[in-house]
Amino acid sequence: MESPSDHDAIRSLIVRAFAGRPFSDGSESRVVDGLRRADALVLSLVAVMGSQMVGHVAFSPVGPPALHDWYALGPVSVEPSFQRCGVGTRLIEAGLRGLRSRGANGCALVGDHRYYRRFGFSLAPELAPPGYPTEHFQLLAFGPSRPTVRVVFHPAFSVAPS
Repeated sequence: MESPSDHDAIRSLIVRAFAGRPFSDGSESRVVDGLRRADALVLSLVAVMGSQMVGHVAFSPVGPPALHDWYALGPVSVEPSFQRCGVGTRLIEAGLRGLRSRGANGCALVGDHRYYRRFGFSLAPELAPPGYPTEHFQLLAFGPSRPTVRVVFHPAFSVAPS
């Protein structure tokens, strides 16, 4: 779990991890800051190697109220020199275990299905939040039921790009 002393390092890590990425609008660090200010970070995990923070993942609740105990995964950030080394995978796996141990019903995200299917996520374009790319919206149900209503991400995800 993150600690208050990690906030600046997390912010810097997120900026470096998403710099120059074609799918990034530069708002990821502000999303995490907004979730933190709203006390909406259910899980905020960091990966450290030696004394260097090399990864971070955030999980936050989604709506509407009918989606009780469903959470959003993201953003996931890995120090560029540690990308493709399993850091993100380990963070996501730890976060999903943490959600399950809390009794969560499932998790939602917007991302590359070629990557996230390894964790059990399946495409659910019909349930994508308005304004998000439907072709990248995915769900992972921890039990037998899937949502039947559109998912709504926390308002912190609506910050303006930099």
